[in-house]
Amino acid sequence: MIFAGATSVIAKLGLTGISAELGLTVRTAMVFLLVMGFAVFVVPTNEIAALTRQNVFWLGLSAVATTLSWMFYYKALKDGEVSKIALIDKGSVIVAVLLAFIILKEQITPAPSSAPHSF
Repeated sequence: MIFAGATSVIAKLGLTGISAELGLTVRTAMVFLLVMGFAVFVVPTNEIAALTRQNVFWLGLSAVATTLSWMFYYKALKDGEVSKIALIDKGSVIVAVLLAFIILKEQITPAPSSAPHSF
């Protein structure tokens, strides 16, 4: 939560004096290098053989969606206020829940209440 929240503010600072497109490109290149470094230490090499075409297809489609999301997000971040953009971006939770219900057949249930209501 802390890292996700800080990301937008840090990115807004990083976009000072450059285009949203260049900022996104630099950020994405750095994310790639960091994730690849992480994978070297964490992903067992024998697990790579378990990748199927279906895995690659769905992960590739996810990458397309991520790219489009980041392109729009960085353009909005460059031109707008972080507080408003982050709030709109978090609306993606609603989209995720609806798609999980429709595509994955996950049930939508209310969160259990952790404390009794007192009125």
